[in-house]
Amino acid sequence: MPRIAMIGAGSIVFCKTLMMDIMSTEATADSTFVLMSPTAEKLKRLEAYAQRIVSENGLPSTILATTDRREALRDADYVILMFQIGGVDAFQIDYEVPLKYGVDQCIGDSMNPGGIFRSLRSIPVLVDIVEDMKELCPNALILNYVNPMAVCCWTLGEAGATRFVGLCHGVQTTLDLISRYVGVKKEEIDYVCAGINHIAWFLKIEHEGRDLYPILRENIEKPEYYINEKVRCEVMRQFGYFMTESTGHLSEYLPWFRKNKKARDLYCDQPSFGGESGAYYKWCRTIADKFKGIDLFASESTKLDPRSAEYCSYIIEALETNKVFRLNGNIRNNGLIADFPDNCCAEVPIYGDRSGLHPTYIGHLPPPCAAINLSNITVQGLTVRAGMDGDTELVVAAMAMDPLTGAVCTLNEVREMAAEMLEAEKRWLPQFEGKTIRKTPVISIPKGTVGVDVPLDPALAIGHRFGELMQR
Repeated sequence: MPRIAMIGAGSIVFCKTLMMDIMSTEATADSTFVLMSPTAEKLKRLEAYAQRIVSENGLPSTILATTDRREALRDADYVILMFQIGGVDAFQIDYEVPLKYGVDQCIGDSMNPGGIFRSLRSIPVLVDIVEDMKELCPNALILNYVNPMAVCCWTLGEAGATRFVGLCHGVQTTLDLISRYVGVKKEEIDYVCAGINHIAWFLKIEHEGRDLYPILRENIEKPEYYINEKVRCEVMRQFGYFMTESTGHLSEYLPWFRKNKKARDLYCDQPSFGGESGAYYKWCRTIADKFKGIDLFASESTKLDPRSAEYCSYIIEALETNKVFRLNGNIRNNGLIADFPDNCCAEVPIYGDRSGLHPTYIGHLPPPCAAINLSNITVQGLTVRAGMDGDTELVVAAMAMDPLTGAVCTLNEVREMAAEMLEAEKRWLPQFEGKTIRKTPVISIPKGTVGVDVPLDPALAIGHRFGELMQR
């Protein structure tokens, strides 16, 4: 009878879906679910709903609820993380402040200033959870759904967690798209996919030994295919491989698609998550305002449907029953992808059974794919250190190295934006208490100013003389 702590319970999307998936699985239907949320009213609603599911379906599941995180973690076998620090109010700052500086985000929860500050809000909570787990449930497996996935999993590793996996549905949903684009059933496609979360590359797609890439390459040249995923298709056209993130998200991770109006009009002109400015924040705000104070669970069905595509229940089933399950998961790299630092978070194929999770060695990625991943890994690493150390200068460095932000802002604008966001979000950032970001005003240079005369290194004299001659 697994004991499952659900930290951040109250989500009508993740908590409800994952809990019902586990209940729908015969081998895990007798689990004890410990629902934890700091918001007592929301927690009561979820607890009542979960009890109705158990009662109306005659399940052997046990439902407990608490606002005490340590109590939820005590003796847990599995810890599912799905919280969002600051909620929609913090998300509003993540979107609106960068937009003032020209950084136009569509989703804003993984990279860019929005993703960096969402990370900074989550990092101290993740560190505290790992410390509590060392005492209360040292052998439990963490199943992480908190975004930004790569930064959060990197943090878990740095904090000393030894058993964790980050879960996303990008591979499953992208396989649906590839299946339609190549005319082969999803279940019949053999594939290898690896990289980082939201930018994992399909290194192989085959059907009965036949390479499907020629069909995919031919079809994405057709307007009716290309228009659905302009950015993702364009990246494949230029670099050779299809990957796991949709246009709205992917346009944020790279410097070429959202940096100005011309680029946005060309690649990000589809509505909502097809590239629209602030699409995810606006959706979250609409939902939060529309259903404020309403018990959403009161009208939710208690019928147990077939399991969703989320990996969580399948992993728990594999570890409990030895029924082998294959997934793509986010774990500490440790040499799995040779191009990446060992301590970063890599997304690779993993096999689960009773003895645990077993990741697949990938080796080197195609050089352009590795280079794109590394541009994001650099930002992720700086963000982890900034969040764990409370270092404001590393916040600035992370934002400056963000590909989209660097394509839009000067260094001084980055610093000003970081300072504004830190001040606006300080109530969710305890590691920066009492700290500010230093200012570096733009230096005004009077007209006619001549530079200080600096003696020239003799070794450079020939090149300097050549430059003078060329100017003449």
